[in-house]
Amino acid sequence: MRTTWGACEQPRATALIFIALLAGCMPNDNRVESSLDVPETYRAAPRGKPDVALPQLDWWREFRSPELTALIEEAQQVNLDIAAASARIAQADAQARIAGAPLLPSVTAGGSGTHSRRSIATSVGGNNTFSGVSREGNLYQAALTASYEIDFWGKNRALLEAARNTAVASRFDREVVALSTVASVANTYFQVLAAQDRLANARENVRSASGVLDLIKKRLEAGTTTGLEIAQQEALVAQQRALIPPLTQTLRQNIAALSVLIARPPERIAIHGGSMQRVAIPRVTPGLPSDLLTQRPDIREAESKLIAADANVYAARAAFLPSIQLTGQDGFQSAILRSLFRPEAAFFSLAAGLTQPIFDNGNLLGNLEQQKAKQEELLQVYRKSVISAFADVDNALVAVQQQTEFERLQLVVVEALQRAFRIAETRLREGTVDLVTVLITQQALFQAVDALTQARLARLQAIVSLYQALGGGWPPAEALVAQANPGGYVWSGIPLPATK
Repeated sequence: MRTTWGACEQPRATALIFIALLAGCMPNDNRVESSLDVPETYRAAPRGKPDVALPQLDWWREFRSPELTALIEEAQQVNLDIAAASARIAQADAQARIAGAPLLPSVTAGGSGTHSRRSIATSVGGNNTFSGVSREGNLYQAALTASYEIDFWGKNRALLEAARNTAVASRFDREVVALSTVASVANTYFQVLAAQDRLANARENVRSASGVLDLIKKRLEAGTTTGLEIAQQEALVAQQRALIPPLTQTLRQNIAALSVLIARPPERIAIHGGSMQRVAIPRVTPGLPSDLLTQRPDIREAESKLIAADANVYAARAAFLPSIQLTGQDGFQSAILRSLFRPEAAFFSLAAGLTQPIFDNGNLLGNLEQQKAKQEELLQVYRKSVISAFADVDNALVAVQQQTEFERLQLVVVEALQRAFRIAETRLREGTVDLVTVLITQQALFQAVDALTQARLARLQAIVSLYQALGGGWPPAEALVAQANPGGYVWSGIPLPATK
């Protein structure tokens, strides 16, 4: 049976063959592989059955400090870094709306009024004599114009998906900022408590050393000691008093740092604090390493940016293919204003155009290569984020374990030195101990008490670091993705024609 082409079918077939040939010449898309090596458990995790439970979203409540909880909740509402990150979300959402605009037709309304004069020259006889006729009049027009680019290859949809994933990444970026802010508030608050504890210890050391000085002075009155021993003890008392000003400065600086986190001047903030000994020590359950891929906001941010880069590569490839533009106009046109909207003044026009890039001096190819390089860069950033997350958790687990043991051993040192100091003080009253021994015991005790306070601070900050490394304290990822994708649009990567 012989096949014949109709008048309309033959040009259509020719166009399809032309497009297929162009698609065959388009650069190939080699998608990157993002395979990851995820361990089954953390190396520094407690031995035995792994604890699959994750920290609570409001993990800071585990420290059982109402003041800390109030400060963190206030920072979540008023912190300026979080507010700036929220503004970046609004920018990304607006950019996504801009990227989605080409998927719908653009319609504009317009009106015009023109007054013109036209001269028409005519020949009179055969002796090169001309006569001119002038025509003068008005032309009024009111019309609606619509234009639409058929997204045959999915280029515009790819650009929309890239913008939407960028908006998703901005939400994860905000959670990174929020988590960092919460951790900073907790660490700074503990530094305030540590400074208060160290100040209290310094004042107690001054009181204790002054008591020993009084005993030595009594022995001097009795003639059983010398002025050298009094001078030595006075130097120790002065040394302990000299520690108070820098500790006071540290306390005020930490309060000032805390005031920045809650967006208030230092004069408007009052930290009651107390002591680190009143803060509970929570038990942190690290969960499984695979949980980090969905729990850490920085990993999800890197993942969203990588998906956006993949969509941008797709759009750059689709730019090599023809674009089809439809335009239409419908309205009224008349030389007399009062008859502009009469039925006989109506007009319309329809047009379709196809544009195919032929030579652009490598612009499209350069854009494609740039997007591919950006995709490769973001892939490596994503891989590094995952590996760094595993390292952060391991480091934090080790820090918690070792700081806990260090604090326990330091407490043993303090208790032993306290017993030694009590014995030395008793024998000093009895006059049966050398003053050098008392001085050495005092200095060792004062230093050990201060080291114990700093060990407690390091332990609390290690726990905060572990919470931060685990990515706790932010909403589930699905909720953030839904906020940036209210229409439920899912990127599937529309397949382009086969490439060579």
